[in-house]
This record gives sequence, structure tokens and C-alpha cells, in this order.
Amino acid sequence: MNQSEDKKIWDLFVRFFHWSLVAGFFIAYLTEDELAGLHIWAGYLVFSLVVLRIVWGVVGSRHARFSDFVYGPSQVIGFLKQTLAFKAPRYLGHNPAGGAMVVALLLSVLITAALGMLLFGTETQVGALGTVAATAGLNGELLEDLHEFFANFTLFLVAVHVVGVLFESYVHRENLVRSMLTGRKQA
Repeated sequence: MNQSEDKKIWDLFVRFFHWSLVAGFFIAYLTEDELAGLHIWAGYLVFSLVVLRIVWGVVGSRHARFSDFVYGPSQVIGFLKQTLAFKAPRYLGHNPAGGAMVVALLLSVLITAALGMLLFGTETQVGALGTVAATAGLNGELLEDLHEFFANFTLFLVAVHVVGVLFESYVHRENLVRSMLTGRKQA
């Protein structure tokens, strides 16, 4: 791809967020019981990243803003039907299915992290939500089950996301992984 044909799509924050979230989530997922301290700090990192990404989704660069890639359900379903028929249009930013996946992943990761902080608070009465958890009398077993469910659900969403990225890369003959590394896509 010629540099002059490329267009800057993903700003540095979006790319840093994306790959930091990938690392933070997998560190948290893989260290759950064996390295509790690392698991907790990775969870706080993930939570902080998602909060920053939500802010950037409102005030960030054009293709980082939710207004650029959040579509209604009928548009997402229509796009998915077009994709399965190999007739979907190409988008410079997130397509409707990709936008829906961004929202789903952000929500799932945010819920997972918040449940983890509440769980930590019920066990120790410390941490970001320790006081809330201690005074609310939350059920630690239920929180643990929900935290684990959402962590696994997030992993499922990640797998669907990766399949979608690979499929779109194939259909539109472009390397979407590389574009999330370089920030550039063919115009």
C-alpha cells in the first residue's frame, strides 16, 4: 500500500487503548487466582482504560467518537446480512457491526471490572468500591459468579470480534489488524 493512498483513521489514543485493553484483559483473565495482586491491578487498569475510552468516545477524533460508529439495530442487522452475502459496503471507520461490538465489549469489560471491584470490596472492605460493598451487604458468591460470567462473556465477544475482523479483512482485502497498529487505512 502506497503511503499517499493511506488515510489516518485511528488516532494514537484509540490504538494505545485497544492494545492496552487487550493486554490488561488477558493479564487479568489469566492471573485470576494464582496472582491475585496482579489480577486486581490489571482489573483497575482495564476499568480505567474503559472510562477514558468512553470520554474519548465523546470528545475524541472523528472516527473515535461514538457518533461516528454507533448505529441502530436495524442498520447493524442489515449490515450483517449484506456481509454474509459478501455485499457489505466498506467503511473507513468502524462498520455498523464493528461499532456494535465496540459498545458490547466496552459494556462487558466495564461490568466485569466493576463486579470485580465490588467482589474485592466484599472480601477486604478496601479498594475503589470497598466501602460500597461493605455497607451494601453484597453477596460475595453471587458477585464472584457474575464476575466470572462476564469475564467469560467478554472472552466470547473477543473471539467473535477477532473472527469479524479477519472476515472483513478478507472480504475487503485489507489488513485491519495492521490498521489498528499503524492507524492508517487505504482511502
